[in-house]
Amino acid sequence: MKSIMGILYTGERDEQLRELTVSRAVAAVPLAARYRLIDFPLSCMVASGIRNVGVIAQRNYNSLMDHLGSGREWDLHGKRSGLVMLPPFLTKESAGVYSGFLDALHSNLHYLRRSKERYVVCTDTHMLYSARYDDMVAAHEASGADITLMYSRDPQARRNGFGRYLQVDGENRVTDLEIDPTIPRLPCTYVESFCIRRELLIHLVDQAISRSQYHFFRDLLIAAIRENTLDIRGFEIPGRVWPLDSVQAYFNCSMDLLNSDTRKALFPEDRPVLTKLRDEMPTKYVSGCQVKNSLIADGCIVEGTVENSILFRGVRVEKGAVVKNSIIMQDGYVHKDAELLHCILDKQTTVQEGQTIIGPRSYPVVVAKNQIV
Repeated sequence: MKSIMGILYTGERDEQLRELTVSRAVAAVPLAARYRLIDFPLSCMVASGIRNVGVIAQRNYNSLMDHLGSGREWDLHGKRSGLVMLPPFLTKESAGVYSGFLDALHSNLHYLRRSKERYVVCTDTHMLYSARYDDMVAAHEASGADITLMYSRDPQARRNGFGRYLQVDGENRVTDLEIDPTIPRLPCTYVESFCIRRELLIHLVDQAISRSQYHFFRDLLIAAIRENTLDIRGFEIPGRVWPLDSVQAYFNCSMDLLNSDTRKALFPEDRPVLTKLRDEMPTKYVSGCQVKNSLIADGCIVEGTVENSILFRGVRVEKGAVVKNSIIMQDGYVHKDAELLHCILDKQTTVQEGQTIIGPRSYPVVVAKNQIV
């Protein structure tokens, strides 16, 4: 698959995750005890044979760059290709903040022009799923389409007031699109991933920016469908799709991952999800602790009760503490006799002795990183 390059866009949809994205990009949000959101599409690209991947950052990208490093964990640290970080920069033409995906691509046309691959797979990082990008490219090439959009028919991926939706005919030709409808009418959810020829993408980006068009879906795709100027096809992926566009969506997704069948679908054996390594001791379960239906990473110490919860690396739950239906990120500390229910604790958060934090499942309590409660 040397004819495919990948582009990951990490620039939008961060304000809806509130405290979780105050100091990090959406792509760097932790998930499933030891991963970040960007690990999933990046691992899908690697499993599809893509070896030239550009990551377009927008803001709050320090933790993202620290996580990705040189790309070694994904085997993307070669001499002639590999992982390329594309942070924003200030020029006469650019204010350093992208107005949309097309604007981001335009600011990085030098990267597209110097790449040699025939096709480009572009994807956002706030949609969680497992897919084969090489299958999408093969379908794209076979159909002769100009652009192929990846979509899902998973009804749980639909959101009132949010999302991009499309309709396809019997030949998978996209016939209609809608963006952020109050109630979605079209049957297919666009998962923010598409395939296109590299030369055509360069031409479309340059043409769009010259007309002050900055958004790929809103400005380019909808106009192309309305004016019938591009052959746009769809490519359906099976299985679950989670749009992580709110704290509630993030919490529900995390709770779904406590189900073993859901984890098997998201972590297929033939496409492992790779992430940055951190050497830790195995988790220590002290005599008398109780742990039920939970994901617990290495380096934790559990003395109390943990049920239906996710503990990231280095978390400690002292004796008498009760953690239920909650998420505690890296190096969190829950002192004795504290109680947590429906909570999300960001990194290095401390809950003091005897404290009780209880929130409704539909609106979990979020504690920002480095806080003492």
